[in-house]
Order: sequence, then C-alpha cells, then structure tokens
Amino acid sequence: MSMLTPPGMGGKYRITGDVYPRMRRPQRRRRIVLGAAAAVLVLGAAGWGTLQLVDVFSGDGKTKTTAGKQADCKPAPKPSALPAAAALPKPAQITVNVYNATPRSGLAKTTADELKKRGFLIGKVGNAPAAYDKKVTGTGLLLGAPGATKGMFSVVGTQLKGATTKVDARTTADIDLIIGTAFKTLDPKAAADAALVALNKPKPVPARC
Repeated sequence: MSMLTPPGMGGKYRITGDVYPRMRRPQRRRRIVLGAAAAVLVLGAAGWGTLQLVDVFSGDGKTKTTAGKQADCKPAPKPSALPAAAALPKPAQITVNVYNATPRSGLAKTTADELKKRGFLIGKVGNAPAAYDKKVTGTGLLLGAPGATKGMFSVVGTQLKGATTKVDARTTADIDLIIGTAFKTLDPKAAADAALVALNKPKPVPARC
C-alpha cells in the first residue's frame, strides 16, 4: 500500500503516478480588484465626456452672444459724416456792456479795451447797477436775454473762465459783463482763442453697442 493511500481504504483508492493536484488561490479577490478598476475608468471617461459637452455648449453660447453684440454695435460716424453744429455767433456779432462791481477803479475800461482788441463790439462801460454793485463774488457775471443762452454766453465765456450766467427780461441782443470781486484779468488771448476753436468744433459721437 502506498504512503498516499488513506488508512482503511485499502488499495481500491490507491493514488498512482507522479502528478499531484496543486492548490490555486481563490479567484474572488482578483475579480473584485479588476471590477473596481474598471468602474474607476468608466466613471473617469463619463466625467471627461460631460466636461467636453459643457465646454461645447458654453462656447457656442459665448460665440453667439459676442456675434450678436458685434452685429448690434454701430461704429461712430466719421467726422465728415457728422451733422453740422449750430452756428455760433462770432465776436464781431456780439455787443458787450462792461460793468465794474468791485471797489477797484478802472477795471471796466481796461477790460472793455481788451475785448475790443479781441473782436467784440463794446456797448456801455461803467460801474455796475446797484443791484449787482459789490455783490458779484466770482470772476464775473454774464447777464442777457433768454436767447443769449443759445450761443452768445458761450462765446463771451471763452474770454473769462469761471464767469456765471443769468438771464433777465431784456429784449435786446447785447450782453452785460459784470466784473466780480474775484476778477484779476481776462484769460490770455491764446487760451481764449483755443477755447473758442474748441467751442466751434463738433464733438465725435461715440459708438453705441
């Protein structure tokens, strides 16, 4: 009887030969590991695909929105296409009365003489009326009819920075320049001329989007 024959079984169940059964590791753990790895790969692929779809749709929306804005945006017209600005009166078409509302003497005459050199017509020159005498605290006050607001105030205002404006009940086309206590002198002629040029130059219209 062979040494491999279990006791009590005699020779009926004798194991012969030189090949013996081998013990194999269980397959269950390997299957679990492979399944987990496959699940991770599937989830990663699904997430990447979702991000790609989001980018595609987001990109299309941005492109369409940008294209729509560009289509609605109107470029600013060229200077040659701009409408002509309302014609402003020239200094030679404006009569200025110069009044001194300060305690300093001689300001009305010297100011009137300088305005005349700059092309303005000069009307009355003297001390300010009692209603304004020593009551104008700024550099000056431009006083005129309501129609003066359409251009005459702006043209005379280029000669004296900081002058305020006021309308009264007059029906004439002249303007009063009432010199205030803060007045020193008219603006330099070069600066006044530049301001007058800018006043007559139309401003470009910005693009509308």
